[in-house]
Amino acid sequence: MPFNRLAAVPVLLLWLVSVLAARFPLLGAASPQPSSKCQRKCGSVDIPYPFGIVHSPDDDEGDDDGHCAMNGFGLTCNETGTNGGRHRPFAAGNVEVVGVSLQQGQARMLNDISDYCYNTTTREMVRDEWSLDFAGTPYMFSDTTNKFTVIGCQTLAYINGDDGDYGDGGDKYMSGCVAMCRGDDVRTTLSNGSCSGIGCCQTAIPKGLQYYYVEFDSGFNTTEIHNVSRCSYAVLMDSSNFTFSTTYATSPAFINNNGGQAPFVMDWAIGNETCDVARKKPVSYACVSNNSECFNSLNGPGYICNCSKGFHGNPYLQDPEHGCKDIDECKLPHLYRCTNGGVCRNRLGGYDCPCKFRLKGHAKGGTCIDHFPLAAKVAVCTIGGILLMVIISFLVILHKEKKKTEEFFKKNGGPTLEKAIVIKLFKKDELKPILKKSNFIGKGCFGEVYKGILDNKLVAVKKPINGSVLESDQFANEVIIQSQVIHKNIVRLIGCCLEVDAPMLVYEFISQGSLHDILHNSNNKVALNLDARLSIAAHSADGLAYMHSKTNTRILHGDVKTANILLDDNFIPKISDFGISRLIACDKEHTASIIGDRNYMDPVYLQEGLLTEKSDVYSFGVVILELISRERAMHSDNNKLVKNFLEAHKKQKKATQFFDKEIAITNDLEILENLASIAVECLSLDVDQRPTMMEVAERLLILSRSCKL
Repeated sequence: MPFNRLAAVPVLLLWLVSVLAARFPLLGAASPQPSSKCQRKCGSVDIPYPFGIVHSPDDDEGDDDGHCAMNGFGLTCNETGTNGGRHRPFAAGNVEVVGVSLQQGQARMLNDISDYCYNTTTREMVRDEWSLDFAGTPYMFSDTTNKFTVIGCQTLAYINGDDGDYGDGGDKYMSGCVAMCRGDDVRTTLSNGSCSGIGCCQTAIPKGLQYYYVEFDSGFNTTEIHNVSRCSYAVLMDSSNFTFSTTYATSPAFINNNGGQAPFVMDWAIGNETCDVARKKPVSYACVSNNSECFNSLNGPGYICNCSKGFHGNPYLQDPEHGCKDIDECKLPHLYRCTNGGVCRNRLGGYDCPCKFRLKGHAKGGTCIDHFPLAAKVAVCTIGGILLMVIISFLVILHKEKKKTEEFFKKNGGPTLEKAIVIKLFKKDELKPILKKSNFIGKGCFGEVYKGILDNKLVAVKKPINGSVLESDQFANEVIIQSQVIHKNIVRLIGCCLEVDAPMLVYEFISQGSLHDILHNSNNKVALNLDARLSIAAHSADGLAYMHSKTNTRILHGDVKTANILLDDNFIPKISDFGISRLIACDKEHTASIIGDRNYMDPVYLQEGLLTEKSDVYSFGVVILELISRERAMHSDNNKLVKNFLEAHKKQKKATQFFDKEIAITNDLEILENLASIAVECLSLDVDQRPTMMEVAERLLILSRSCKL
């Protein structure tokens, strides 16, 4: 009767490991890891760590490639059969391993079947009884999977063993099983599938069993029934997939079908300590992979490691590639359920399976159902239809608005101004925030004026009355003219907006408002001495003279009046609102319709419709008259101010009675009379007798300087 015992792990090796762990704790912060060069397959069997292929059962360190197996888990890979047979892994020297499960902590092996047969030649019973010894190894016979199985018609077999050396020293173990059947009526007493004592018997084994041997009772033999059942069989085997056949008791089918061997299952465990104790020893603790957990062995001392729920891999390896990795459950729908109507979403350590939009229920193991009643669906469809119509209508309106904007841009001379690149072209959305009632600051013949901020600068936006501006290229030319006027006494044009029916102009903002308001607004009347009035007149004349003296073109204002003379914080005047001016070639006269303020209008222009530089001179004469008298020029009362002033000056050669009492100081009367004389010349009905704006500007500059002396 052969015995196959594994040698114990060499004491020297254990001593060496403990010394190294104590000497180099930083290098041994976890269980030693195998080399990547280790053999991980023998024939068709995978050999996962802590198992490994070694040279011999006593050499768990493997070959020169490095550590390949934990102590006690070394397997040999042997070639079996002749003429190039296949390789197979073996434990304990000669026990073939057919599979390893890390998760269950089990190894499936093949065990020799013991037999007790009648020899027809010698007419004696011959026994072939086997044993297995795994004492001192990490293996224990699985008490949940294996059963001691006896087959025969007149058989009593015993299983003898030691149920472990841990605890109080261990107890001897012995059990048996009887298989009987009537020899003269085998065919009627035996039945397939049943293993309850008739032809087949099975009995359980205790926990912690590492060694057993089989023994047949000689009092039960097949001598008398050898012609029906010649042999009896006994083996410790995996009973989970075993099904009894009547031929097993009446023929060699049982031993022949399995090649003389039967599969059995060994539970295995790491060490002989519980998880709580092992965790406190990081040098030897085997559950080294992230997302791994420790479980105490259910069949003796020690523990096994498993990946945490939602992870798979080898919990005994630190390598992230081969250790515990997240399971993508969504790629394994046959294993991880996500019913129709569910949307699988992988996450670390698990997965979610929410129902799709409009569905409710439990997609994991359940069903997603439509929770919208018919009435709700009708309502949603109705609202959706209305919303769709609103969106379509909005898009149509948006398209029309865009088309309308493009038409306005073209009508207002946009293409011409884009080519000229003289000023900035603003979008209507940029000016829209400014065109509020709270920003309104005035209204004139051109339209409404609003104050606002653009590009961090104060600006005045002029919104014209529809139809008050010229169209297309004519307007574009006027804008180009204004953009070319750069003078300290002329309001600068910053840009315009052409995306509206009546284009808007953007000017620099002048803080003190118009000269007209300062002179005539009784609620906000500002004191102006003669020096200030002369300065306003001189600088205003200088701005108009600049416009008249352009080299290639003459720019006519056409609407000179106190309302179009703006004053800044220092009361420096700036001419504004010459948008009705016309482009006049140097060698031609330009005829235009009568446009402007009749209170300041040249009578010659009013009668003949011919606008010239002298028309601006006449209007400026009225401005001078308002400056020295602080009275309004009113066309409605037949130009009473202008006519009375001219008559008084013609008769008396002076018009002292028209001087504003605020500046009619004796010492300044001579300057005032000179100023009045300039006004008289500007107001001459004989156009040729009127001075040019350049001459007016020079004379006013001289008067202004003399006033300061």
